[in-house]
Amino acid sequence: MCCLAAALFLAGCSGSSDSDGNVYTVKRGDTLSRISRLTGTSVKDLARMNNISPPYTIEVGQRLKVGGKSTAGKKSASGSGTKTASRPASLPPVSWPPVGDRCWRWPTSGKVILTYSTADGGNKGIDITAPRGQPIYAAGSGKVVYVGNQLRGYGNLIMIKHGENYITAYAHNEKLMVNNGQSVQIGQQIATMGSSDTDSVRLHFQIRYKATAIDPLRYLPPQGSKPKC
Repeated sequence: MCCLAAALFLAGCSGSSDSDGNVYTVKRGDTLSRISRLTGTSVKDLARMNNISPPYTIEVGQRLKVGGKSTAGKKSASGSGTKTASRPASLPPVSWPPVGDRCWRWPTSGKVILTYSTADGGNKGIDITAPRGQPIYAAGSGKVVYVGNQLRGYGNLIMIKHGENYITAYAHNEKLMVNNGQSVQIGQQIATMGSSDTDSVRLHFQIRYKATAIDPLRYLPPQGSKPKC
């Protein structure tokens, strides 16, 4: 996964949206992909018009040039009627995969200090506190698709792809112990606990299904126990 995909994929807490004419003000959790859907401007054009280079990071409060509002109500080329292009921003919990669809283990041990939230701007994973330097493990077997610190708000970040539908993310690490493109096994150490880009030592952990953040506590085994798979 390239840096663009990582940036579009991960910056994903849903926030409110509004635009002023042909200018859009970035809200918390916005991504170029979401802004593209809201304004009817392609991701490619957004990046070009606003001189946004890889890894395509955007910041809250940033004002972006856009090409116009959504295509809803726009006449078709044949002039025979109207079409409304709509795409849900996220999957509702009822569409999440069943528990047991994949085998997961806890990425580290510690107290969960922030839980998952479906609210606009809410936490799209869980935050676990533990001593600095404590090991962080791959929650499942897969391939590392991002290692770096270019995504604002996540610090030293690792993303692992598991099959076609799942990605896990591990943010605020101190030491990174894997490389981009590396295959990892469930339970393999990938990093150590840190406080990069945050004010306390913690791991922000996400499980994403088809690009949508889902509640990790729904899929992880009881803390301290091994996965039954």
